[in-house]
Amino acid sequence: MSSIKTELPIQVLFEDNHIIAVNKRPSDIVQGDKTGDAPMGDFVKKYLKEKYDKPGDVFLGVTHRIDRPVSGVVLFARTSKALTRLNEMFKTKEIKKTYWAVVKNKPPLESGTLVHFLKKNEAKNMSKAYKEETMGALRCELDYKILFSSDNYHLLEINPHTGRHHQIRVQLSAIGCPIKGDIKYGFNRTNSDASIHLHARAVEFIHPVKKEPVIIVADPPKEALWDYFMGQIKKK
Repeated sequence: MSSIKTELPIQVLFEDNHIIAVNKRPSDIVQGDKTGDAPMGDFVKKYLKEKYDKPGDVFLGVTHRIDRPVSGVVLFARTSKALTRLNEMFKTKEIKKTYWAVVKNKPPLESGTLVHFLKKNEAKNMSKAYKEETMGALRCELDYKILFSSDNYHLLEINPHTGRHHQIRVQLSAIGCPIKGDIKYGFNRTNSDASIHLHARAVEFIHPVKKEPVIIVADPPKEALWDYFMGQIKKK
């Protein structure tokens, strides 16, 4: 299904009676937090209410989250049945997630698998990666490959096998490749809009109700470096 743009600050990527997927902007939050800013779910509910002229409250279930400075695909459930099944599918890793990341330093290999043990610091809202098993640390794993390189930056495609706190950000930083704009994990300066160059590019799964394959793809934000790499992708 092609993207649908509404007057609300959301871009709908996929929609049926059971699921709706939205392309999150870097400034958006998926669920309410201490900032008090309106979460994406509020705008999605308003979109559904207006589009279908629904009386009363609109059901919308959050199935997963991505960090505030990160952009890309976010899935919501429109029914309780879909919510239960999608939650289980995320838990059992039946949903394949693909991310793009822009880093300044080139990884040591063109492609590879990273395995670390992550320990979360609740007070600082950060995680630290260890090479060896450490008390209180959880194993994490991802695959990466270099898609394109510019003079100063490299676009990586990443498939995480686990879903740990800040996993991609921490693991790339641990090999000396912090994500552009991510000063929390070692990049030297922020992006002007407080984003980081990490984007949830796609999700692939079997529809929880229809049992059909679904692939949902989100373009990255309109920004010079993302635009450059998107241009390279289109030339390929």
